[in-house]
Amino acid sequence: MPRVKLPGALLLSGLVLGILSAFFSGCEPAPKLPYYVSADFTPVWKRAEGRRHAIHPYSLVDQDGKVVTEKTFDGHIYVANFFFVSCPGICPRMSGNLETLQSAFRDDPDVLFLSHSVTPEMDSVPALKRYADLHHAVSGKWHLVTGKRAEIYGLARTSYFADESKDIPGGAGDFLHTEKMFLVDRHGHLRGVYNGVLPAEMNRIKEDIRLLKQEK
Repeated sequence: MPRVKLPGALLLSGLVLGILSAFFSGCEPAPKLPYYVSADFTPVWKRAEGRRHAIHPYSLVDQDGKVVTEKTFDGHIYVANFFFVSCPGICPRMSGNLETLQSAFRDDPDVLFLSHSVTPEMDSVPALKRYADLHHAVSGKWHLVTGKRAEIYGLARTSYFADESKDIPGGAGDFLHTEKMFLVDRHGHLRGVYNGVLPAEMNRIKEDIRLLKQEK
């Protein structure tokens, strides 16, 4: 059988395609959810982003009197928010929405929930336990935590960028108020920000959790 001679342009095209295929086959696929690394919540899409932000270390106590740290959530996807027990307005709505999310992922050990008290000097462990029971929080699944005010507020502002005021007060009357919920991946990276009082946003969180579960 005679040998078929390919035109030079076709040979070159095949060579280029082969090189490109080899190059891209060694690259990680782009994440399906962005990373958030700053208070302006500009999305970052590169996995190898040098500025990639992670939740800072902490040590708090939950409604069962158990110590909760960032390592509690290692390898888990979780939703976090900030609230206080005596809040009459947005907190019950956010907690009700978290209760809905907990029901959706009740049997999924990969998904956890974390609610930080912004009035920790008032929200004792027994007070948190009563609030947790009111919203059917499952122990070990949904942690409602208290601790030192400075530590919680530091987490809110430097880990979650949760403070919605432009001026950050530093005195005894310091108070943080936010409707945001935050989605954190298995490695402690901030991957989603939502309006925690809107039921429709819970559907978006559910879908984003499912996307994160597909990531390694």
